[in-house]
Amino acid sequence: MYSVNLSSYPISAVAQRSYSDLTVLPESRRPIISYGPPGRHAISGRVATVFGCTGFLGRYLVSKLAKAGTQVIVPYREEDEKRHLKVTGDLGQIVSLEWDMRNEEQIAECVRHSDFVYNLVGRDYETKNFTYGAVHVEGAERLARISAQNGVSRFIHVSHLNASEDSPSAFYRTKAAGEEATKKAFPNATIIRPGSMYGHEDRLLNSMAFYPILWKLNFGETKFAPVHVMDVAQALSNMTTISLPSQTLNLPGPTTYTYNEVLDLISAMTHNPPSRAPTVPKSIALFATKLAQYAWWPLLSPDEVERKFLDDIRVDRGDWDILNVSPEHIENVAIAYLRRYRSA
Repeated sequence: MYSVNLSSYPISAVAQRSYSDLTVLPESRRPIISYGPPGRHAISGRVATVFGCTGFLGRYLVSKLAKAGTQVIVPYREEDEKRHLKVTGDLGQIVSLEWDMRNEEQIAECVRHSDFVYNLVGRDYETKNFTYGAVHVEGAERLARISAQNGVSRFIHVSHLNASEDSPSAFYRTKAAGEEATKKAFPNATIIRPGSMYGHEDRLLNSMAFYPILWKLNFGETKFAPVHVMDVAQALSNMTTISLPSQTLNLPGPTTYTYNEVLDLISAMTHNPPSRAPTVPKSIALFATKLAQYAWWPLLSPDEVERKFLDDIRVDRGDWDILNVSPEHIENVAIAYLRRYRSA
């Protein structure tokens, strides 16, 4: 092994630390020291755990955090689901740990050394092992409680824009109950409510382009405010450097559309004729989706049918300015995700 005498090198070649490299986390008052070149190869000194990292939003959040030099703990259930996350950060910055939502010891191991914990865990449909309540309420409470017990500085819980205890949808009702359970277990938690997200691998634009009949429910007149997943991921990443009081932040898309308007946008971008799929009555759609529950991978659940008849909660601008993000309009970026559906 060779030793290097740094005294023989000019001062400019030796990394120097300055007072600006010292940061004190606002909640825990824990001092951290950052070093290295800015960007991916930096070491910010912060540690974050992202539950739900293998999902749609999670993979982009992990990439944003790692790009800023944050060490990210990525809890996973299946080995193959987390492999693509390893390369989103520099060597040693992505740490994978196996976990189960019902195993409190594994959860504690995932959050023990973290300054920030994100809960992105959610289910679009119920299974025999995981109901909406088990995931959105019991699971959220367990993550928040164990994070508080292990001295986590900030807990960020991602809910949904339409979360409401009075909603006809069980998905939205349990999302609202999960928010209350999180606040009770972690009083200083920050609740994030994004709208329906689109991007690569989404279940919005891809579904509308491939199965337009599913979006003809309610005659396609349901109003919603879609938001770019990259904008939500950036907003969540910015929370590691912004001091925020415990509050609920709404992150809707910048414009409200009907399903028909987005279907027309997809038709124009893919150069395909507008869908002539018939409108299916709600009763028939509910009956068909109940039968589909016996399939291995249901295309649509009964609760998703209910959600397609509910307009998004009206929010004027949302709280994007607080998180230093300007949301993108869907017509400006959708082509990147829809070009694959062109016949050419």
